[in-house]
Amino acid sequence: MAKTYKGANIEIGFDMKRCIHARNCYLKLPQVFDPSRRPWVEPDAAPAEEIAAMIRTCPSGALTFRRLDDGLNETPPRINRVAVLENGPIALAGDLNVEGEAMARATLCRCGASGNKPFCDYAHVDADFSATGEPQTDANAEAIEMDGPLIATAIPDGPLKLEGPMELTTGTGKGIGKMRRAFLCRCGASKNKPFCDGSHKEIGFEG
Repeated sequence: MAKTYKGANIEIGFDMKRCIHARNCYLKLPQVFDPSRRPWVEPDAAPAEEIAAMIRTCPSGALTFRRLDDGLNETPPRINRVAVLENGPIALAGDLNVEGEAMARATLCRCGASGNKPFCDYAHVDADFSATGEPQTDANAEAIEMDGPLIATAIPDGPLKLEGPMELTTGTGKGIGKMRRAFLCRCGASKNKPFCDGSHKEIGFEG
């Protein structure tokens, strides 16, 4: 369950289970986010707008916010983006529904080792997971209407099913393709990453 830290103008939520230790928070606003301090979050240590802007860069969605003043709360980007990170997870941003929960940002495991599936828990580092974040791109991708939510469902002992308008990109932002349905590997064994090729059956993957 997420913890909340309430200040005068903003309330910050933090879900440790979804954190991938990208350290955006500490590196950008150390006066607000300092893991060596207790409590580690001080919501009044910077302007609410600065805190909100930083939290929007948290790739995992472990950090969220609610404005208590007249500032704007987070709204999802108009285009649902699915980015393949080098030797790491799949990063989603947009109008998301992950396993029945609405969110704007999430990082989902593709190494098969996370103890918090379908979410990434940084286990790919200890597992020495190696997979390119720059798979082949589709220069001739057709335009589609970005007109709805992206629904992510972890198929039991199988791939990640994504349904809805999305743009799949490399970790550096190059377009791989625009589509409305995709099955992405989450066992770590596919020979066609980021897509599933049925290897989860061969290795006996348990999701």
